[in-house]
Amino acid sequence: MTKVEFCGIQFKNPVVAASGTFGFGREFQDYFDISRLGGISSKGLTLNKKEGNRGRRIHETPAGMMNSIGLQNPGVQGFIQEEWPYMRELDTVVMANLGGGTVEEYIKGAELLNNTDVPIIELNISCPNVKEGGMAFGIQCTPASIVVEAVREVTDKPLVVKLSPNAENIKEMAVACVDAGADALSLVNTFNALAIDIKKRRPVFNNVTAGLSGPAIKPIALRMVYEVSQVVDVPIIGIGGIMTWEDSIEFIMAGATLVQVGSANFRKPDICLDIIQGIEEYMKSEGIEDLEEIRGIIGR
Repeated sequence: MTKVEFCGIQFKNPVVAASGTFGFGREFQDYFDISRLGGISSKGLTLNKKEGNRGRRIHETPAGMMNSIGLQNPGVQGFIQEEWPYMRELDTVVMANLGGGTVEEYIKGAELLNNTDVPIIELNISCPNVKEGGMAFGIQCTPASIVVEAVREVTDKPLVVKLSPNAENIKEMAVACVDAGADALSLVNTFNALAIDIKKRRPVFNNVTAGLSGPAIKPIALRMVYEVSQVVDVPIIGIGGIMTWEDSIEFIMAGATLVQVGSANFRKPDICLDIIQGIEEYMKSEGIEDLEEIRGIIGR
C-alpha cells in the first residue's frame, strides 16, 4: 500500500532517514529494525576525510535545533571500504550523500561512487556548516548548474540534488539544477541561523552561524516544496521539520514523492516507525490505495 517508485527504484514506503541525522545506520540498529525504512541517506560525504568543526556543534532552540557539525565523515573511499559493505546488506534503499569544496572534489567523489553499486547519489550543494564549497554552490544558479552538470557527466546513477533554502530564488535554482541534469530534487536543507551566548558575549558556534532545523522550519520548507513542484517535472523529496505522520502527508500533498526525517531522530530514535505506521493507518481510514492519489493535490 505504501510502496513508492522513485527514479525507477522501488521504495517500500516514502520515509527516508535524512543525511547527517542517522549516521550510516549502525547507530540505530539496536533501537529498531532498520529494514522497515523506505531508505537511508548516508551521512554527508566529502572526497577526503573530515574531522568536522571545532567547538560546540549542537544548540537547542525553541521548536528546533542548530548544528555546526562541519561534515565530519570518513571520506568517500573510507565510506566505500568501511560503511558501504554494511549498508548494502540492509533491506532498504541507500542514498550516498555527496558534498565537496570544489567542482573537482565533487567529480572525483562521484566517480568513486559510480564504481560501486550504491543505487542513488544525493548531491549536497546546500550545506551551511562549512566555510567554503557547499554554501557557495547552493546560493546562486550558475555555480549550482556547473557542479550538477559536472557530476552528471561522470555518473549514470540517479542523481538527486539537495537544495538550500538559502538560495537566492528556490524556484529558479530548482529549474537550473534539473536543466543541468538532476533526476530529482530534495529540499530543504537547514536554514542559516545565528545564536548568541549572552554570558560569553559571543556566538554560540565557532563558525558564528549554523544550520537551523526542526519543527520551526516546517511551514517554510513545505511552501518551498510546493513552489518547486509547480515548476519542475521530476520527483521531489520533502525535508524540513517532519516530526509526525501528519507532517509527512502534508509534504506529499504539497508535491513530494518521498520525505526525509532528520531532527526528529534525535528526539525519538524509532520515530520513523511511528511515521510509517501513521501513514499506513491514514491511508486505510481514508480509503487511499496509492499515495499518488494525494501527491501534489493542493496544486492540481
